[in-house]
Amino acid sequence: MPSSATAVAVPTGRRAINWGLVRTVGGLAVLALLVWRVGSGPFVAGLRMIDVWSVAAAVGVGAATIVACAWRWRLVALGLGMRLPLRTAVAELYRAVLINSTLPGGVLGDVDRAVGHGRADGDVGRGIRAVVWERTAGQAVQLTLAVALLWALPSPVRPFVPRIAAVVAGVALLAAVLALVAGRRGPQWWRRAVHTARADVREVLLARRIWPGVVLCSAVAVAGHLVTFLVAARTAGLHAPAAQLLPLTLLALLAMGVPANIGGFGPREGVAAWAFAAAGLTAAQGVATATAYGVLVLVSSLPGVAVLLFRRRTVAS
Repeated sequence: MPSSATAVAVPTGRRAINWGLVRTVGGLAVLALLVWRVGSGPFVAGLRMIDVWSVAAAVGVGAATIVACAWRWRLVALGLGMRLPLRTAVAELYRAVLINSTLPGGVLGDVDRAVGHGRADGDVGRGIRAVVWERTAGQAVQLTLAVALLWALPSPVRPFVPRIAAVVAGVALLAAVLALVAGRRGPQWWRRAVHTARADVREVLLARRIWPGVVLCSAVAVAGHLVTFLVAARTAGLHAPAAQLLPLTLLALLAMGVPANIGGFGPREGVAAWAFAAAGLTAAQGVATATAYGVLVLVSSLPGVAVLLFRRRTVAS
């Protein structure tokens, strides 16, 4: 799993490129552009309008989402032969979401739980694979649901969904073919990696005892994110029908996959501004909703603070 702090060396002998810094600067650039175009008012409104009801709703929905993701992680880990109690998975996911919501890049929490689980079970490589496959499965289900809903519901991108779906499917197929070819003719380390990945997909992700639970948990997690975003929209004073907001929410959530962000803020707000404006609402409403969503996700992850404190006390003792 890539880390936001990863530095990639430039083969010409120049100084390594700090991709973590590049991603952070990219997130800042997006936010600066938004402030220049719509002002700081929508960001302030998204913060100011959060109330007790929205916080309570976010915490409740967030708990259900965390449990679903923890169960998915547990299923994949068990498929790889690793021990992972559900209670431990829930605690580690709260911690990971808190880290992802407060640090640049949005993946450091997942890197931490992958390495931590691997060390605890005696196999760091397998722990990393468990998190990578768990996240990959979740992203695949989210993308599938997004394409289906964006195709079915009116949205600014509805006319382009069939073409986008065809391009995505073609790229995925091409990547799979290239990986298989390279797995037969490439370096030995690459052949081993491809062989391991194929075995994991066949024996874990596609295993009859695992994939239905993974799909169900992923669908519940996506539903949790959508509900939280709709709560954020209502909190920001937006009373448009849910059928109109749902596809806009999906677009904003997909933008969160872009690693150039500041604690999750950046592309999500940018895409929300464009999508809301294109759907006949306003860019300011999109920014305010996305900002409120980011804050509500952060608040719902605060139980992760207890996990951090508990771990410190455990180490100290």
